[in-house]
Amino acid sequence: MEIGIDKKENVLKVKLNGRLDTVTSPQLEEKLKEELAGIVSLQFDFTELEYISSAGLRVLLATSKRMKKQGKMEIHHANEEVMEVFTITGFADILTIV
Repeated sequence: MEIGIDKKENVLKVKLNGRLDTVTSPQLEEKLKEELAGIVSLQFDFTELEYISSAGLRVLLATSKRMKKQGKMEIHHANEEVMEVFTITGFADILTIV
């Protein structure tokens, strides 16, 4: 998986390319720990995210909880397969997906 970071002042945009699974989710978790200080708006671009596993969902949930304390988190451009995972797991009701 590739992680693209675009940080401008207190806005962080994270673009994911590939699969967010048990192998790659620790990479994302570590990158977010490095970048989230002082961020009030976190925007994920899932245009090129092919798949998300429960490990990826865990990272999103933990990040969402942190961002509720310091700002907002949005997920943009989730494909049909990823949206199906969000819907089945109930994450569609928890996360802000635009």
